[in-house]
Amino acid sequence: MNIEEIARRAGVSRSTVSYTLSGKRQVSPATRKRIQDVIDELGYRPNASARALAEGRTRTVGLVIPPAGKRLTHMQLDFVAGVVEAAARVDLDVLLSPSGGDHDRSFERMVFESRVDGVILMEIRLEDARIDRLREARMPFVGIGRPSDDEQMCWVDVDYAGLISHCVRHLADLGHRRIALLNRSPELLASGYGPAHRARSGFLQAAEEHRLQGIELPCGDDARSGQDCIARLLQAHPEVTGLVTVNEAAMPGVQRAVAEAGLRIPHDFSITGVVATHWAEDFRPALTAADVPADDLAARAMALLNERINDPATPARHVLLSPPVTLRRSTAAAPSRAAGDGVPGA
Repeated sequence: MNIEEIARRAGVSRSTVSYTLSGKRQVSPATRKRIQDVIDELGYRPNASARALAEGRTRTVGLVIPPAGKRLTHMQLDFVAGVVEAAARVDLDVLLSPSGGDHDRSFERMVFESRVDGVILMEIRLEDARIDRLREARMPFVGIGRPSDDEQMCWVDVDYAGLISHCVRHLADLGHRRIALLNRSPELLASGYGPAHRARSGFLQAAEEHRLQGIELPCGDDARSGQDCIARLLQAHPEVTGLVTVNEAAMPGVQRAVAEAGLRIPHDFSITGVVATHWAEDFRPALTAADVPADDLAARAMALLNERINDPATPARHVLLSPPVTLRRSTAAAPSRAAGDGVPGA
């Protein structure tokens, strides 16, 4: 079944059927209904390639994710689900494309073979070659995250530096004088991964401002790495009483390491950070944290991308979200072993 047969049965021209399907020109309500009745009767579905040629659009957007061989964190999966849901609300499909290493061929095919109308980039580095490739292809795109030079790019992001600073201040207000940052993996830091570098910046600045001793711990994105990192920390620095984290995937291991050291959360050791909501609520005790609004970020990214697809000349827009730090039960006043414990040189 094709457009020509629909036109014959509806008693209209082929172009009228095409205009009805694409919405490019006005068709009278009576004619549109006659055509739609035939379509419904025959169960016609337009061929995607033919529709793309007719409309000049694929009605598909690309979502560039980390390499498929690596396990995605729950927060990353929340972003993926949020983008898919937001795209469905505006009748768009989503093509997932991993990037990084050998996977860059998938990214190149998606962009330069016109498989999508626009792209959402995840996991953006401070210096990110993919951004240059998208500009070269004149492909509309939006970032979940942002590079260091972000003025000409549309993006949505979480204020990691500001939120980590709030977490440090919260611990300082509770009397903690020696604290640590559980950051993302050494590999991500070396690659220039934006959230990890901004978390580090916010942590170090806030520690200096509040005259705290701050220790940074790069940590792999898994429970075993979290357990090993915290075990080493508590052995080398038993004076540390508070932890700030942006590494949600390591949290189960953090919990085990603290328990194995004979410490109780929050009586002996306080933990806070920036994580997805379900990680905070599933932690025991529930984690005091800034909950990353993944659904909201994804929906805003999709709205910005749709805007740029419809009008590529739209000025670049930036959305920086700073959710509140929700007080739960994983933080408390510094334990007596830290009472009156000043920072050397402070």
